[in-house]
Amino acid sequence: MTSIEIPSNNIRPRSHNKPMKKKETKLGGIAVDRFFTKPGVDVYDTCEWEMRSAAITSESGGIVFEQKDVEMPKFWSQMATNVVVSKYFRGHLGSPDRETSVRQLIGRVVRTITGWGREGGYFATEADGDTFRDELTHILLYQMAAFNSPVWFNVGIEPHPQCSACFINSVNDTMDSILGLAKTEGMLFKYGSGTGSNLSSIRSSRELLAGGGTASGPVSFMKGYDSFAGVIKSGGKTRRAAKMVILNADHPDIVEFIESKEKEEKKAWALIDAGYDGAFNAPGGAYDSVQFQNANHSVRVTDDFMHAYEKDLDWQTWSVTEPKTVMGTFKARELMRKMAESAHLCGDPGMQFDTTVNDWHPCPNTARINASNPCSEYMFLDDSACNLASLNLMRFYNENTGFDVEAYRAALRIVITAQEITVDFAS
Repeated sequence: MTSIEIPSNNIRPRSHNKPMKKKETKLGGIAVDRFFTKPGVDVYDTCEWEMRSAAITSESGGIVFEQKDVEMPKFWSQMATNVVVSKYFRGHLGSPDRETSVRQLIGRVVRTITGWGREGGYFATEADGDTFRDELTHILLYQMAAFNSPVWFNVGIEPHPQCSACFINSVNDTMDSILGLAKTEGMLFKYGSGTGSNLSSIRSSRELLAGGGTASGPVSFMKGYDSFAGVIKSGGKTRRAAKMVILNADHPDIVEFIESKEKEEKKAWALIDAGYDGAFNAPGGAYDSVQFQNANHSVRVTDDFMHAYEKDLDWQTWSVTEPKTVMGTFKARELMRKMAESAHLCGDPGMQFDTTVNDWHPCPNTARINASNPCSEYMFLDDSACNLASLNLMRFYNENTGFDVEAYRAALRIVITAQEITVDFAS
């Protein structure tokens, strides 16, 4: 999610701050006390506004994006203006339905989430719903917190919008499943989300097909997944899709996987030497002409692999279709060296520590964790998702008074409630 620059700490008035109280309710909904706002005071009237232009330029100075006459809070930085207007304002640029003010953006999201909360019985009274609306508006307006991008892209637009940023998708060793993953990822990219998958269930290029012939292997199918990620812009914007592909260290195609991005990087260098544009996002340029530029690659290793590395032991890879059949034997240190050299050359692959991840499993009685989202902060079950939000801790810190614990608790309660509501009403 794109971060928004946070203003100084003297914006929120502290005179009416008070701890939130817990109340028992007869209706089953929650009671929401005011912390940041006052009854009858429009939150948008608590700060100064001004008209600005939002513009983003390329490295060469050309204008990539520009929208004039947008209404922004006066204390928001130009960086925040450029990011929010270019990425999150809805509507085609120049059309009557194009958003032109942060009031519209925040209002669209807050009104929708509050409406869902009322419909879902989250609030004890209508007044509690009004308080929630005002408090959430204040938190977002004053940059104390921000939702993940799909919320800004989709909430208030679709009846049941995609609200989660992070998805983990499974795939099985069938053509239907392999091609189905491409469709699933494409639709998630379309609405602004990122995906991660462990492809170790796909038989290797060293194994046979039921109808005869040799399988293509996961690295070959990765080319198709990578291409779709490259052409589908995330959230319908110019933002690139976010994707993670993972392969277990004992998969027979592990060497091809480790070296896949390194080989493409060297091809890009050759194209640059031949005169092709070396900029990463240049259409028709060097990096636009090679594979595996649209995903993070990670090798999934176990404690057994790390112990084999420490002791300089052999490491075996195993057949996917016949799990007791050894397909190859390598020195663990040789594989680790290949990973290190490839990562040094092109940044990939990363490593995920499967044993530790599953030792720390928050729901160990469900199923094992095989993969993560593209950024790897979300590790959970296959075919699950996570909606994220960020609270800026510095927004609650003051050099004179220290960290405002009560304000943090108040903001956290409102944001978590909003997150829970979106889970119920998202697609």
